[in-house]
Amino acid sequence: MKVLVIGAGNMGLTYAQGMAQSDLLKKKDLMILDSARERTDALKKNDEFDVYEKIEDCLPNADIVFIAVKPYHSDELFEAIKEHKRPGQIFISIMAGVTIKTMQEAMDIKKVVRAMPNLAAKVGHGFTSFTASKYVSRLELLTVEKLIDTTGRSIKLASEMEIDKSTGISGSGPAYIFYFMQSMMEAAVKMGFSQKDARLMVAQTFQGAVELFNSSDLDPNAWMDRVASKGGTTRAALDSMEENNVKELIKDAAHAAFERAVQLGKENNK
Repeated sequence: MKVLVIGAGNMGLTYAQGMAQSDLLKKKDLMILDSARERTDALKKNDEFDVYEKIEDCLPNADIVFIAVKPYHSDELFEAIKEHKRPGQIFISIMAGVTIKTMQEAMDIKKVVRAMPNLAAKVGHGFTSFTASKYVSRLELLTVEKLIDTTGRSIKLASEMEIDKSTGISGSGPAYIFYFMQSMMEAAVKMGFSQKDARLMVAQTFQGAVELFNSSDLDPNAWMDRVASKGGTTRAALDSMEENNVKELIKDAAHAAFERAVQLGKENNK
């Protein structure tokens, strides 16, 4: 099995490095393609994968192809892929909003997987949702899942609409966490703590909470009940959040991200 990653930006390079550091592929079986000379020159100093600047030199040799470019660069790329592809190749797209049908028609291909990763893939703790065209077999999907999971964990979804929904939860989700972290850090500084101490307190608190959550089957409400005693400090904070409708605002924010994903899809696929 030979894998090609098209696009050596943040996410493309993240997947390439994740696969390179796994036991799934040998060095000679992993290729990365980018049109930026500065980037490819830097990548050639890395011995984890083979680096290419021309699609005709690598695409025909690939069995699985990751497309990790911005959607506005896709038209020219699709034309090049259409010219140099070969039958049976599987294309995995992490382009936001570009539908499977659009890719199939633009590149004259059948086997397409559409995936939505998130930023934590960069540190091996990402979450990726994906769905596939009917032409991708169950065995091929297992291989795709193993490759995606080199950057964290994943789930297969039944439809592209669910991919858009997952964008509002996991795709955009890290930003919601950072927003909450920033607010807590600012609160700590306002109370008199240094920026350094505020960062440490907030980071360790979030990490500890996630570890607790993952340590059992308890839901967040149950964990809140364990922390918040009646008339105590934590209950005062939670009551303030409830009074200010924070929970509903978070739900609205996630739905806004989902609606924007749908809108972008319509714009990209015109």
